[in-house]
Amino acid sequence: MSLSDGTIRWGILGTGFIADLQTRDLRENGFTVQAVGSRSLDSSKAFAEHHGIATAHGSYEDLAADPDVDVIYIATPHPMHHANALLALNAGKHVLVEKSFTMNAREAREVTEAAAGKGLVALEAMWTRFLPHMVRIREIIAAGTIGEVRKVIASHNQSLPKDPAHRLNDPALGGGALLDLGIYPISFAFDILGAPSSIRASASMTATGVDRQTAAIFDYDDGAQAVVDCELDAASANRALVIGSEGWIDIEHTWYNPVPFTVFATDGTVLERFDEPVGSRGMQFQAAEVERLVKSGETMGTILPPSESVAIMAAMDEIRRQIGLGYGADRA
Repeated sequence: MSLSDGTIRWGILGTGFIADLQTRDLRENGFTVQAVGSRSLDSSKAFAEHHGIATAHGSYEDLAADPDVDVIYIATPHPMHHANALLALNAGKHVLVEKSFTMNAREAREVTEAAAGKGLVALEAMWTRFLPHMVRIREIIAAGTIGEVRKVIASHNQSLPKDPAHRLNDPALGGGALLDLGIYPISFAFDILGAPSSIRASASMTATGVDRQTAAIFDYDDGAQAVVDCELDAASANRALVIGSEGWIDIEHTWYNPVPFTVFATDGTVLERFDEPVGSRGMQFQAAEVERLVKSGETMGTILPPSESVAIMAAMDEIRRQIGLGYGADRA
């Protein structure tokens, strides 16, 4: 089933792994991918040829200036999101910005304020928010099926490259578990419970000075808690739980992908089993939200408004402060 009528034209900024995944999902679901931009024209041409894209630009500036592009997907590493998003916005393009949205809350505010000032969409590409199983989970919670939500538990642990020179292990490039992996459970906690009233965080660090593993407890004024953790050198089942006064929701491995979940009553009775596979990887749904906003003339939706992306970055700033993780003088 096509999720787009193809009238909105996409540009892809960056040609790495995540750009490839998003572009495949766009192409497989009826979206028009008009152009790609890279700092290397050869890389851009190779990406365009691989995906059947009409135009290849040898710079991000040329992509932003392309009159045949309406929306730009920012697929570069974290430290470049802020500058790349502002480049696109200042050229009058809507943006879908890879998560984490920026390096810190200050940068996030600057991007969202620029978008608001120009009447443009700036959506964080937290693709999980827009997946069908997450849409259904929000409906179940809103209906009171599991009662009052008391706790959210979510993990994101992976065994990633150990090379000290790799981006993931370089603090200047936003390395560590938090921005790449922790963003998922932290965003999920915000999705279900909102912004916490306080945060308690702990971490262990690598020899290169990034967080090898981080855990945090989010506390809420009503007594609810979120327990989130991430690790970059050990893998786990990566499941998630939403625990309520009348039952719980168990989201299976790997919870932030399009996976099944089960709703249980407090006595263990199964109330609902959700298992609806989606086509492609699932990144097409966030793109569909961008197109919906653009066509409706809105600049923000309710699933992930820009203010929440800023608040999530502020929470990660606080976690970094507590664990002593710095990204350089200009990024704190």
